[in-house]
Amino acid sequence: MLPPLDLSDYNVTDDLSVAETMPARWYTDPAFLAHEKEKIFWTTWQPVGRTEMVARPGDYFACDVAGEPLVVTRTVEGELRAFYNVCRHRGATVANGKGNRKTLQCMYHGWTYDLEGRLLRAPEFEGVKNWDVGSVCLPPVKVEAWGPFVFVNLDPDAKPMAEMSYGPIADEIARKGFNTANMRMFERRDYYIDCNWKVYVDNYLEGYHVPTAHPGLYRELDYEQYRVDTFAEYSSQYAPIRPAKDGQIQGRDRRYIRTDGEAEALYYWVFPNVMLNVYPDNMSINIILPIGHEKTLTIFEWYFEEPGTGAGWESMQQTIQFSDEIQQEDIAICEIVQRGLASRSYDKGRFSVKRENGVHHFQALMHKYLSRR
Repeated sequence: MLPPLDLSDYNVTDDLSVAETMPARWYTDPAFLAHEKEKIFWTTWQPVGRTEMVARPGDYFACDVAGEPLVVTRTVEGELRAFYNVCRHRGATVANGKGNRKTLQCMYHGWTYDLEGRLLRAPEFEGVKNWDVGSVCLPPVKVEAWGPFVFVNLDPDAKPMAEMSYGPIADEIARKGFNTANMRMFERRDYYIDCNWKVYVDNYLEGYHVPTAHPGLYRELDYEQYRVDTFAEYSSQYAPIRPAKDGQIQGRDRRYIRTDGEAEALYYWVFPNVMLNVYPDNMSINIILPIGHEKTLTIFEWYFEEPGTGAGWESMQQTIQFSDEIQQEDIAICEIVQRGLASRSYDKGRFSVKRENGVHHFQALMHKYLSRR
């Protein structure tokens, strides 16, 4: 049982004009991370892999959610399953990495489970009383496929993804004609950042810093039209591309050139740590994971329908390169902010009513979840 957190230093209000930011202690106190794991990461839908990793019966992969070890399987009947990757004997793992097999076997004492999590064999366990091999199973975890992704939720009472934030997002993506189910991962990059995970999420949820911190991106976006729309437990961003000026050339003067009839893009953040960016022919997902209270892993994955070759391939590489440039700028800012939050001179700030409603929305949700008993 975790000792209770003192949350009295943060007074939440819906009125952005008088609201204050979360106190610096919420980013620097190591005690917060244990509560965030239990009340947030272990109760929300978390992406852990891709459907192509469990495409065939017998496929499996090991993963974890904020330190909890899991294994995802595709059963002989073709059903998607997920379990705690913890043998019921002495706690060792029953799967490592990924592969394809008919059973899962603990590497410690050879206990063997089927892909439904049922114990099949416990070697040399004869004579043990009040114990039935048929009643022993790996504890199940809720699992769903969403587009090309596999999500899990450790809360046994969690609602299906369609009833949560991902339902409206999936409907909007489908309504706009985007074909995410057929997209395949093209590249993944992992970024380790010396900041609290919430610092990074704060940064993502506002365009206020774009003119100063992202000069290259600022040249692309129509900043005056930039906005963030908030919903129950997700938000969307509208960031139109600037129209081209006379003589500007894509790839030299501009990364993106707006043309007549250009299809729109969709940008989402889902509480607490998933960002999804959807375009007509590609998509990227950003997953923000706490490694420690001042260390964050940011996973970037890019998906395309058909990578192709030649000019198409070069365009995708340029897209990833530009994204990496922006990410490096964000890393520098987030690490500076983390150091500033640790200063005894700083406690709370205020919000820009025009630009920081997305940050305020996230911080209010943090208070809501951490206040749960």
